[in-house]
Order: sequence, then structure tokens, then C-alpha cells
Amino acid sequence: MTPYHIPVLVAEVLEILKPNSGALFIDATLGGGGHTKALLDRGSEVIGIDQDPEALEYVRQRTDLNHANLTLVEDNFEHVSDSVKAHSAKPVTGILFDLGVSSHQFDTPERGFSFQSSAPLDMRMSPSQAVTARDLINGLGKHELYDLFTKYGDEQLARPISEAIIRARMRKPIDTTSNLAQLIEKVYHGRRSHLHPATKVFQALRMAVNDEMNVLKNALPAAVNLLAPGGRMAVISFHEGEDRIVKHFMKDLPADTYQELTDKPITPTPEEIAQNPRSRSAKLRGVEKIQL
Repeated sequence: MTPYHIPVLVAEVLEILKPNSGALFIDATLGGGGHTKALLDRGSEVIGIDQDPEALEYVRQRTDLNHANLTLVEDNFEHVSDSVKAHSAKPVTGILFDLGVSSHQFDTPERGFSFQSSAPLDMRMSPSQAVTARDLINGLGKHELYDLFTKYGDEQLARPISEAIIRARMRKPIDTTSNLAQLIEKVYHGRRSHLHPATKVFQALRMAVNDEMNVLKNALPAAVNLLAPGGRMAVISFHEGEDRIVKHFMKDLPADTYQELTDKPITPTPEEIAQNPRSRSAKLRGVEKIQL
């Protein structure tokens, strides 16, 4: 079985969560199960949640994750509280959120997350979602596209890209990842960047399709409310906007009930980035519910 996902900051996550035998942990973003395996190896029980059925099926097929202490749940982590309460009455010792897209989702062309190959513009993390990236690209107005690319992608050329999209779709709909990527490349017209010209627009579309910011804002308070006294939550983000939400959420928690475990976000070592370049933008923050 080929690797599904290289988990990020595993040792650092374990240091924050401090898993122990018999304790219940929630992996709210199961993905390929890398972090879950590390928790299981410490003897913990894990409820692994993912809205992507392909992720759940992959974990079911992993022989090293065929474990009696693992419960799999197909759901959006926005519903973390309901998902946990439906499957266990045990106190929750720790919760992990590893935000963003898994390597499998990026590397499966038909999912439409990547501009590296031609595929339908999809970008849904769950097939049950109604809206695709194609719907947004061909349905939003110029100003709506500009706002989307600016808010979620910090795209400096948001305005000319939006205008180019409007012109192009008047001739025919923009249906594929390659159509959109080539259009953006033409707007950049030789401008130098360490990122592919389409990177930020694709990121913005993915975040909008999956409503990632709002889902995160709803999930964080639900998650900390699940924690037993002494329980800990760790969050890995890959986007400045997401990290900002996590940072302010943790800082605004009542000081008599919660304690921040990270004054500054923990980031990957140069060695980890060299082994897994996709980890380069990862930021890890943690918080503990104080034992009264």
C-alpha cells in the first residue's frame, strides 16, 4: 500500500497531547491515520473523524491500524461534539486538528485539488457537498471572485485574475484545473515567484468550497468543551488565516479554565521540511484545560 499522507510534527503533537494507555483521544482530521497510529502506539483509544470516505477506507485497509482501540467516524469535524458523544462516554483526554488537505487528496487528480494535472474543478473534501470549485469559478461575479481570492488566498493579482476569468467564461465555462491554471499563468505573464502562479487561487477556492474558516470557528469551542480537566487540544494549521483564528481563540479562553501551552506556534525543523516539503507552512498550537 502506497503512503497516503506523511504526518506533520508527530513528535511535537505527542509532546503536547501526552497520550497514555487507556485514555481517549480524538483525531478530528484522520486523513491517512499517521497521527492516530502514534496515539495508538502509546496505548490510547482513538476516535478518528474524517468527512472523506476515501480516507476512512484507506485507514480500514492499513494492517497497522486494524486496532480494537480505534473507532472510525465519517463526519465533518464541525460536528466533533456529536461524533464523540455518539461513540463514547469516556472523558476526552486530548483532541487533535490537522487542518488543510491530505497528500492523497492533492495527489488524486480527479479530486480537483491540484493544478499539476488536468481534472474537473471539484475540490470537495466530501462527495456529499453540493458546491464545487467549478460552480464558484463560473457562478460568482467579478467582485465576489476578487474578494474570495483576496480573503482566502492573499492573491496580489486578484483583480486581473477575476477579470480574466469573467472574460474567459463568456466564451465557454471553465471546467478543469488545467484551464484555470493556464488562465492564471497568462495573467502572471512571466512574473517571478517561488510559488506556482495558481497556488493561491486554488487554495482560496478549496477553502471556500469547504467553508473551512467557518467550520474551524465552530469546531474549536465545541472541541475544548469536550475536554476533561487536564485534557489538551493541539491544532496544526497551514494558512495564516486559520492560524490567526486558532491563536485568538486560545488567547481568548478564560484564564481560570484554560492554559496556553505554546506562546508561539511550533514549526517543523529544517530536517522535517527537507523530508516533507508540504510541512513547511505548518504551525502547531496547544491548550490545556486546567484541573481545578
